[in-house]
Amino acid sequence: MATGKAAYGGFDKQFIAGEWCEGAASAEAADTDPYTGETLTTIRLAAKADVDRAYAAAAEAQVEWGAAAPARRAAVIAEAGRVLQERQAEIVDWLIHESGSARFKAAFEAGLVAGAAPLQATMPYRAHGQIRPSDTPATENRILRQPLGVICVISPWNFPFVLSMRSVMPALALGNAVVLKPASDTPVTGGLLVAKVLEEAGLPAGLLSVVVGSGGEIGDYLVEHPVPKLVSFTGSSEVGQHVGAVAVGGSRLKRISLELGGNAPLVVLDDADVEQAAVAAVFGRFLHQGQICMSTNRIIVDASVHDQFVEAFVEHTRRLKHGDPADPEVLVGPIINRAQLDGLVAKAALARAQGARQVLGGEPTGQVLPPHVFTEVTQSMALAREEIFGPLAPIIRAADESEALAMANDTEYGLSSAVFSGDLERAARFGAKIEAGMTHVNDQTVGDEAHVMFGGEKNSGLGRFNDDWVIEEFTRTHWLAVNHGPVAYPV
Repeated sequence: MATGKAAYGGFDKQFIAGEWCEGAASAEAADTDPYTGETLTTIRLAAKADVDRAYAAAAEAQVEWGAAAPARRAAVIAEAGRVLQERQAEIVDWLIHESGSARFKAAFEAGLVAGAAPLQATMPYRAHGQIRPSDTPATENRILRQPLGVICVISPWNFPFVLSMRSVMPALALGNAVVLKPASDTPVTGGLLVAKVLEEAGLPAGLLSVVVGSGGEIGDYLVEHPVPKLVSFTGSSEVGQHVGAVAVGGSRLKRISLELGGNAPLVVLDDADVEQAAVAAVFGRFLHQGQICMSTNRIIVDASVHDQFVEAFVEHTRRLKHGDPADPEVLVGPIINRAQLDGLVAKAALARAQGARQVLGGEPTGQVLPPHVFTEVTQSMALAREEIFGPLAPIIRAADESEALAMANDTEYGLSSAVFSGDLERAARFGAKIEAGMTHVNDQTVGDEAHVMFGGEKNSGLGRFNDDWVIEEFTRTHWLAVNHGPVAYPV
């Protein structure tokens, strides 16, 4: 895995059943740098026949892998962690050029994956069963915890490496096999780079396949296929609901683990440190151009400190540098593709038409959209109702704490959230009332730690990731009643 632009032609094949090979579809796809427009690599896409081959290999390889000693599986995951540490610079380079990640974000993402590996390597030893008592004499109730079998993972383009690896690594550690479909915009960082790392770590052939293909061609087929026992999907709520319907509506029911969209509120109460809240909100809103499910999507500010907050927020936003994501001083890089950019420009225009006041902004340069700030935003406006997924910041005025909480919960989403207050217990009480899977006190809304639960409520998803929670998701329990003597039946 050489670094630099000379290496960009190195990922031009699918990784199926332990082999680097051409896809069976007739179409090819160019993988491009969203900042420069340069073609990084061209890949012949996968077809349904490739999906069949991937699942067949996974089902066969999983039998031995699932029965392997924990030490064997742990060793592969630990070795993958070593590879991840060794390859940090190369992974960061790919994230910058393929996903448009600013250098800070790319390093943060690569570090999250490498940092999680040691914990994931302990999972083979932590898939515990139980012994439960029985009211039947001489009966022993064993609750076994076993691998599911084959897991389908479908990952997005915004945090492609971490959002693939957070499912792939635990799934493999727990004795499963995986078929991974990365997003079309990030086939390398979301998939092929994952395969390269695990291949180098010594993962046995067949346990991981990466199929790069269009959703229209292989998306539903991956989900409805009879082999996978669980579908782990990260992406938009609309697509996630479709994935869920396909997974449970076919001839074979499947488990689903969905991490979907968000509309994260950051609430600033009347006793907050306004300057600190403003700095945090700027970071949480504009990190990775706002293209994060946990991104600070709405900023709800108590009326008593609203004007002071707006002044500080605009001043800090004005200082942000946007442009080339390879520049270490840049926080705001390019939007992932032209369609996304056009949608954001339309959102800004609609916000102005609906009465929001734009106090900061600018025209796009290439696919780089400068940070936009809007005030006088109301809960009824599209900018407050929808997931923005771009560098547009709506600031909403709340009359008091009660209205701020009502506004925070007035959304179909419930992924992440945040609250700022000078009184930690007041903030904690407020945060506990937010209808979300995660709330951060005196911090912004983007956060992930490998040993802490991750997941959302409402239309933000089903299931939980990380540590013990993902062990529950990616294994099954099996009741084995062992009778140590004859059972007396009333016949």
